[in-house]
Amino acid sequence: MASSLGIPLGVTTPVAITPAGTSPDSEKDAAEFQEHEEILSPDFLSVAQITEMLAEDVDGVEKKLAMFLNCKNLQTCFKEAILLDYYVSGFLWAKGMDFSIIQYSKFMTLLDMLLHNLKTLHMSLEDSLKWLGEVMAEIGPPHLQKNEKWSIFDIKQANAIIDYLKISLFQHYKLYEFLFYSTREEIVIGTEQTIETVKPSGGLFPNPLEEGISFDIYSAFIEPPSTLDTEMKGLDQEQGPEESQPEASASDTDALVGFTIEDIKSVLAQVTDDILIGIQENSKQIM
Repeated sequence: MASSLGIPLGVTTPVAITPAGTSPDSEKDAAEFQEHEEILSPDFLSVAQITEMLAEDVDGVEKKLAMFLNCKNLQTCFKEAILLDYYVSGFLWAKGMDFSIIQYSKFMTLLDMLLHNLKTLHMSLEDSLKWLGEVMAEIGPPHLQKNEKWSIFDIKQANAIIDYLKISLFQHYKLYEFLFYSTREEIVIGTEQTIETVKPSGGLFPNPLEEGISFDIYSAFIEPPSTLDTEMKGLDQEQGPEESQPEASASDTDALVGFTIEDIKSVLAQVTDDILIGIQENSKQIM
């Protein structure tokens, strides 16, 4: 990323030629200026990018940084999500400190350089702490052997930065080492199985699969009856009333069911009268 305050990586800054009559103090100041410009250069974020993010809320800062960092697989890449959270948390913390634009720039570059040293140079925790001490000595509060105009952070801000780095990066240094160095095995969350496909069925229910219920239960309770069985059952139902008539007549052994005693006497009297009348007529014809 292009630097707005420093120099790009891999570019050698030309050595300034001291004009005739220049004092040694001027040469010393020029050397200090060149050395100071190389501290935390190039800038991780440009002034325009920082200004743009300062106008955003938390979600806006996250989206802007994801775009600046070219994060394309946040939903599936755990590494990208962790790194984005690292930078977003740092920027929001700096926003709470009410830094100036140059302080934002140097602080975000400091966060990036710490990760760069860990990822590329495989710098240990002890070496990272030493490197941070050297950098803070250059950009932190002025001291007797340091020019005050090169100071970027005061004592309170420098201590706050160190405390923040302790809880954000150094406390989880081993986890970041694991993130960059360790190869993670691909977890297989699925398995291949061979199953029997459903065969076409003309009934209401498909045939059972091998891994389903047993065929006996299926044929007894689920399988629809075949066409032949349905036809035979229909014939049985049609012949059923005719064959049941003899059985019904045979079962009606008591013919007087439903008649009272008076009805029976009346019928018997009528039958007796008919018989007697018939006998009398026959006797007259004989005589």
